[in-house]
Amino acid sequence: MKKLKEFLFLSDKGYKDLKKAIVACTITNLALMLPFCVTVMLFNELLNPYVGKQIAWNHIWLLWGIGVVSAVLVFLAARNDYRKTYIASYQESNKTRLNIAEHLRKLPMSFFNTKDLSELTTNMMSDCSSMESMLSSTIPPLIANGITVTLTCILLAFFDWRLALCMYITLPVAFLIIWLSKNYQKKLFERQVQAKLDASSQVQEYLEGMKIIKSCNLSGSHFSALNKALLSMKKIAVKVEMICGVFMSSASMILQAGIGIVIFVGTMLLVKGEIELLPLLMFFLMVTRIYGPILAILSQLTTLLNLNVVTERMRTLLSTSVMQGNDKEIENCDIELEHVTFRYNTKDVIKDVTCKIPQGSITALVGSSGSGKSTISKLIARFWDIQKGTIRVGGKDIRTMEPESLMRKMAFVFQDVTLFNDTVFNNISIGNPNATEEEVMAAAKAAYCDEFVRNMPDGYQTVLGENGSTLSGGERQRISIARALLKNASIIFLDEATASLDPENEVLVQKAIAQLVENKTVIMIAHRLRTVVDADQILVLDDGKLVEYGTHNELMKKKGVYQKLYHIQQESLGWTI
Repeated sequence: MKKLKEFLFLSDKGYKDLKKAIVACTITNLALMLPFCVTVMLFNELLNPYVGKQIAWNHIWLLWGIGVVSAVLVFLAARNDYRKTYIASYQESNKTRLNIAEHLRKLPMSFFNTKDLSELTTNMMSDCSSMESMLSSTIPPLIANGITVTLTCILLAFFDWRLALCMYITLPVAFLIIWLSKNYQKKLFERQVQAKLDASSQVQEYLEGMKIIKSCNLSGSHFSALNKALLSMKKIAVKVEMICGVFMSSASMILQAGIGIVIFVGTMLLVKGEIELLPLLMFFLMVTRIYGPILAILSQLTTLLNLNVVTERMRTLLSTSVMQGNDKEIENCDIELEHVTFRYNTKDVIKDVTCKIPQGSITALVGSSGSGKSTISKLIARFWDIQKGTIRVGGKDIRTMEPESLMRKMAFVFQDVTLFNDTVFNNISIGNPNATEEEVMAAAKAAYCDEFVRNMPDGYQTVLGENGSTLSGGERQRISIARALLKNASIIFLDEATASLDPENEVLVQKAIAQLVENKTVIMIAHRLRTVVDADQILVLDDGKLVEYGTHNELMKKKGVYQKLYHIQQESLGWTI
C-alpha cells in the first residue's frame, strides 16, 4: 500500500483517506450481499410446496422486514462510500494541483525554457483529473472488489468446491489476456498522451496568434499543422478504444463462459443427486452476481495502465530540483558580480562578467539586442543559477539565499506587463497581499492610476480581463508600477518600462517611476540611451561581455561601443518618412 501512496503522490492524509475508501467500498459490497441472501431464503420458502412442505408466512414477513433493513443498510453503506471516495479524492486532487503550482513556483526559469505551456497545463489539469478519477471510482472499488470476490470464493467453496471452481476457472485466462497485452496498451496510451499534448500546443498557438490570423487573412493550408495534430489525436483515440475494446471483450467473453460451465456442471451434479436444488439455485444466482465485480476489475486494469503513463510524467515534473537556500536576511543591497558565466543549453550568453552595483545607485545596462542585458538582471534576481562565478547581494552569494527572501528585496517593472483576470485592486495588491485598502489606494495614486481607475465601471473592483485586455499599454504599465510601489522593495529592476508608450503616457509613467526609485538601488535596461544619461553608472554589454562601464560623460570620452550606439540613436531622431 505504501508503494501505491508513492505511485499516486498521495499526502499522508490522502493515503489514510484511500485506506478508508477501500474499507468503505468493501463494506458496500458486503452490504449488497444481504439482499442476495434474503432472495435465496425467499426462494427456499417459496419452493416448500414442491417438496411436500407448507409455506411459513411468518418467515416470509420476517424476510420482508429483513429485506427492508438490508436496503437501509445498503443505502447507508453507499452514502458512506461516496463520502470516503469521491469527496476525499476531490480534496486530495485539489491539494495535488496546489502542490504542483507551488513546486513550479520554486523551479528555475531554465525549466520553463524546456517545457511547453500546454504540457504544464495538462499536468495540472488533465493529469490531476485522471488521478482524481482513479482515487474516486477506480482504485478503491478495484481493491474492494478483489477482497469481496476472494471472500465470496472461500464461502462458496464450503457449499460445493466443484461449482466454486467452475465459477473461477476462467478467471486466470481472462487476466492473462489483459496482462499479456499491457505493454502494447501502454505504448498506445503514451502515443495518445503525446497526441493530446501536440494538439493542445497547436490549439494554444492558434488562439494566441488570432490577431495575426485575422490581420493577414490566414486560413486553409496555413493551418495544416493544427489540422494534422487534431486528426492524429482522433486517429489514436479511435485506435486506443478499438484495441483496448478487443482485449477487454475477449477477456470478458472468456470470463463469462464460466456461467455456462457452472450451469452444465451444476445440472449434471443435480441429476446424479450430488447436490440439492437450493444450493444449486444459490450458485446460479451467485454466478450472475459475481462476474460484475470481476468485469469491473478487468476494465479498470486497462485504466491503470493509462495512469502509469500519467504518473510517470508527473513524477518527472515533481522530481525536478527546486531552487534552495538558507540565508534569509541581508544587511545591505550592494550587488557584486564576479567572473559570472551563464549559458542557455550549450551556448554561453554571459561571459566572465565582473562589476559592482552600489546600494542606492542607478545603474543602466545598455547594448545591442541579444547582448545579455535582460539576462544579467534575471541572474541577479536568481531566475536562473549561473554556471561559473559568483553573484552577491549584501555580501552573500545569492545561491545560498532562500529564493523567497531574496525576491522580497526586489521589485520589477517589465516592458511586457502581466496582469491577471481579476480586479484592479487585487492586481495591485499582489505587490503586498497584507497591504490595507488605504495603502493600495496610495500606491495607485503615486503611480498615476487613480484617475483612470475611478472612471472604470466598478472602480477598483473592475475586472480587467485576461492579461489586462481592457487597458491601454500605458495604463497597464502604471498598474505594474503601483504594484512595485506597494511592495516597497530595496532593489528595483526597470526593463524598458517606457519603450512602447506614446509621449503622453511616457510622461506619466516616468513620473511614477521617479516615485518608485527614490532612495532605491535601481537597475535599468534601456535601448534608448537618452533615458540613461543621468545614471550613476552605465554598463555596456556586447555579445555577453562587459566591454565598458562608467558615467555617460566618461563613456563618451572613451569613444567606444557606447559612443557609437549613442551617435546612431541621435542621428535616427532626425529620420522622417
